[in-house]
Amino acid sequence: MTPPPAVLGLIPRRRLTGGHRNTVWLCDGPGGAVVAKSTRRTEAQLRWLFPLQAAARAAGFQVPVLQQDPSGNLLHQGWTIEPWVEGTHPADMTDLAPRIRAFLAACPLLPQRPGFCALADLLTQTRSGDIDLATLPADLLPRLRKAWKAVAKSQTQPIHGDLGAANLILSNDGPCLIDWDESRVDLPCLDLIHATEQSTAAQNAHLALEIASCWQTEPDHARKLLAASCFQGNVAP
Repeated sequence: MTPPPAVLGLIPRRRLTGGHRNTVWLCDGPGGAVVAKSTRRTEAQLRWLFPLQAAARAAGFQVPVLQQDPSGNLLHQGWTIEPWVEGTHPADMTDLAPRIRAFLAACPLLPQRPGFCALADLLTQTRSGDIDLATLPADLLPRLRKAWKAVAKSQTQPIHGDLGAANLILSNDGPCLIDWDESRVDLPCLDLIHATEQSTAAQNAHLALEIASCWQTEPDHARKLLAASCFQGNVAP
């Protein structure tokens, strides 16, 4: 699948790796190289990101600006468009921990992102972003919810939601934070899990979330995580 050529005058150059849940293309646009990414997010879900991304910029992160069409829309026939950022992914995220904390501290109070839930909500609800708990084996779901219950009373706030090395680019202009698909109001420890030491409860909650979020979109990865986790047991195929 390639982005429609008419979308902002794009000329697809090559497909990019790393977009496990989305199709991602490097394209030539009227103003230079851009990244076109297929998305399941709505216009409202994309616009919810604006104050959160502003907090990331205030903390010293570069954040590519989603491009609008002539009508002001961020969603272009099921695609988003943003500037291409050249750089490498960090091998170790510990040096970025102070900047991540500064980002979390700068986040404004926001209502929950439309269509998303925090971990505490997933104790009773089944849908959040790409997660559909109804698709999980019946014997696995209680184990994941037990991990979330252990941290459910912790304070929540807006977070990036998938703050790992794959979504950080070390560019000439500083660290760039990309892929805001999983952003929502949730536990701040989830954004720090790859950069700082976290409690066993936080690590288990994060792993349980990763398994749940990948169960439909990246089933092989989800089952690989499950096989090496404390949640495996006798899970139905």
